[in-house]
Amino acid sequence: MERRIGSREAVLVARIAAGDDGALASLYDEFSSLVHGIAFRVTCDRGLAEEVVQDVFVRLWERPGSFDPDRGSVRTWLATLAHRRAVDRVRSSERARRRDQASAAESSDVAAVDVAAEGEAADRSARLWAAVDALPDDQRAAVRLAYAEGRTYREVARILAIPEGTAKSRLRLALRKLAGVLGEQEVAWS
Repeated sequence: MERRIGSREAVLVARIAAGDDGALASLYDEFSSLVHGIAFRVTCDRGLAEEVVQDVFVRLWERPGSFDPDRGSVRTWLATLAHRRAVDRVRSSERARRRDQASAAESSDVAAVDVAAEGEAADRSARLWAAVDALPDDQRAAVRLAYAEGRTYREVARILAIPEGTAKSRLRLALRKLAGVLGEQEVAWS
């Protein structure tokens, strides 16, 4: 079968190159359903297929000179463009989906770590204060004033009506007992 170089479609492409948007409308009317069908078969998504149709005809409008009548018909050229663009859209969508999944997984990992860290801190705090409650009354009072209320040695001594050296001794003794019960890492006052 002999190809006609001066086919009606090739003439329309030449008119598009000259800026004739009516020629583009004619080719769109003739081939848009073909382009959409190919794009839909590749993408399985109507929205992506419509984007491919738009891409193909924008390409035709912007670069009509890329059509070579010696290499095939306008129909074949548009079908090839549609397939390539559809594959590109699928790949792009897949990359975006993977990025979104990775981002969501990273966010949930960070949230899980934050929740786990908060839970561990709460457990540690509960164990610490339970151990403080088990201290003798004079040491417990000094620790609560110094660490729960943020009082200085001097203030602890004044409130408990004891010498400053005694307040320091009670706190040191209490901290040693807590470290012995809970371990050094658990007794971390901030």
